[in-house]
Amino acid sequence: MAFILPLFARTTALCVASALFAQSSASMPQEPNDPHLWLEDVGGDKALAWVREQNDASTKELTADPRFEPMRSRILSILDSTARIPYVQKHGAHYYNLWQDAKNPRGLWRRTTLEEYKKEQPAWDLVLDLDALGKQENENWVWKSAAWLQPDCARVLLQLSRGGADAVVTREFDVVEKKFVDGGFALPEAKANVSWRDRDSILVGTDFGEGSLTSSGYARIVKLWRRGTPLSSAEVLAEGKADDVYVYGFRDQTKGFERDFVQRAITFYTNEQFVVRDGKLTQIDKPDSANSSVHREWLMIELRDDWEVGGKKHKAGSLLACKFDAYLAGSRTFETLFEPTERSSLSGFAGTKNHVLLTTLDNVRTKVLVLTPSDAGWKREPLPGLPEFGTVSASAVDDEESDAYWLTITDYLTPTSLFLGEIGKGPAQKLKSLPSFFDATGLQIEQREAKSKDGTRVPYFLVAKKDAPRNSANPTLLYGYGGFEVSLTPGYSAGVGANWLERGGVYVVANIRGGGEFGPKWHQAALKQNRNKCYEDFAAVAEDLIAQKITSPAHLGIQGGSNGGLLMGNMTVMYPKLFRAVVCQVPLLDMLRYHKLLAGASWMGEYGNPDDAEEAKWLVRYSPYHNVKKDETYPRVLFTTSTRDDRVHPGHARKMFARMKEQGHDVLYYENIEGGHGGAADNKQAAFMNALATTFLWRTLQ
Repeated sequence: MAFILPLFARTTALCVASALFAQSSASMPQEPNDPHLWLEDVGGDKALAWVREQNDASTKELTADPRFEPMRSRILSILDSTARIPYVQKHGAHYYNLWQDAKNPRGLWRRTTLEEYKKEQPAWDLVLDLDALGKQENENWVWKSAAWLQPDCARVLLQLSRGGADAVVTREFDVVEKKFVDGGFALPEAKANVSWRDRDSILVGTDFGEGSLTSSGYARIVKLWRRGTPLSSAEVLAEGKADDVYVYGFRDQTKGFERDFVQRAITFYTNEQFVVRDGKLTQIDKPDSANSSVHREWLMIELRDDWEVGGKKHKAGSLLACKFDAYLAGSRTFETLFEPTERSSLSGFAGTKNHVLLTTLDNVRTKVLVLTPSDAGWKREPLPGLPEFGTVSASAVDDEESDAYWLTITDYLTPTSLFLGEIGKGPAQKLKSLPSFFDATGLQIEQREAKSKDGTRVPYFLVAKKDAPRNSANPTLLYGYGGFEVSLTPGYSAGVGANWLERGGVYVVANIRGGGEFGPKWHQAALKQNRNKCYEDFAAVAEDLIAQKITSPAHLGIQGGSNGGLLMGNMTVMYPKLFRAVVCQVPLLDMLRYHKLLAGASWMGEYGNPDDAEEAKWLVRYSPYHNVKKDETYPRVLFTTSTRDDRVHPGHARKMFARMKEQGHDVLYYENIEGGHGGAADNKQAAFMNALATTFLWRTLQ
């Protein structure tokens, strides 16, 4: 499942924002007396008592179903299975992994060597036990991230969350001594970002006090903090504005190319980037909508819009390269590393010491190329040994110290496999693979297309039994997201396989506009006032399934989370006769107040600004909370969210459920007290939430 992310979660692009989002002083069409506003009080006694009452009613119904416990147990056994792939990251001489299972629900942070990792059962060296730490400190710690000090990789800045929230506590940790550093760098709970500058100083953005955060709740100020000094004396390096999304500072620690950067994000899709030279910020000249990144001596620019520069026009969706120092000196001669077509797009890229691995989507199918700079330009060759069908993810093993790379290969029916290779030394070798967590015998994957209302061809994947009857009676689950340039590609989901496909269900994934399957233009086609395009696309896929007699409205369920939860809300109120069941997870639903709740203001580049009277006119059309009607018959809906979600406010789901319930509609609600935006803080919680949703679907559709 895909979710809304802060931009600084990206590791390859140095994207920062630039143009201000216009605002109007005119009032928005807010309903004057929202009777459910009190449910936005996340931790209030009255609101939590209400949550527990709804939880009790939902769990009483769903857990009593004879299918619930077998499905919950099946999912938990998969999540806790020791046969899972222990994915690793290389830092220094070691390969680190966070492992969660029944005995260690919050996780063991451990490491091994490459020689050991290649074995079927590697020997692991324990670095930190999260469960033991939580018990010792009486905290419900959930792992978030680790920022490494290069090149020795002896110190990390660990970020731990209480209950899975986005807000983190930051503490310096010594991986040699395996303990937190006494008197080391430490930050209290906040939506903080940190980066090592050297062993005795870090770049930090956090809550420095009043006025130091943006309206989205992220850091507005970046400071250079030196060891042994109070945070209050840290030197201000960069400062944004209150209505920016965030400001973020970090260091490129690549040996021989060490540089400090600052990102300033004002909207989700426009950015500025600065390199720090002699203590001063030098802006990198590029279009506001473009993302820029560095790879050793190279500057990479990803375009969201067409750009004419140096006498040449470059298409939106292209990836351009130029020598970094030459660019700062005025050169505008680029090598085009990728240019999109109508049905192809850039999925991502990763740099090794001497090459760049370029991943593309061609009609939502993955291809990987090896790009190599030379005096005659960049050479390109296909990465050998890849399958014709499936999703391939390519990444560098280390921080550009070698040409080694990881590959993960997966599809809906083939267990995910992990490969290790080195560019120029033949195909990558399989290291590990998931077992077959469900019986895929007789199942097949098809890629189909539906025609949307405006004639646009919308692809979708269908997974079903080869001999599934065309009798309009197959229980069918249709999944979608449709936002933030996120692409939905085939992937092995043991949960979907074990509890849906194996039981005879049909599974469908819709590649609707708003996503990134066909590049920036596919995404931009459904922005703001054109949001209806993604809803029309999703409806078109549903209608195609019905026309093909694969299913019918009585047997068709839909599911989505976060922005996909907004999709679910709008499909419910706009197309109620197409569906029988809706699973709406951690959703946005009140689109006239979303920008006032938690990180909501950061998404105005996607949805629009409710404080602008003109934009509010079309925003209210896509606000499910304002469009639910008492006299309409809706599909049955299960709303799920998390009290600890500090990204998308749980008030969205609470208020929508309350409104539908008081109007007499058939709705259920469950709110996990922990879990953050992901909905669950450990495997046990994840299995419970999965079984709730799947039980609800089977009860309603069969």
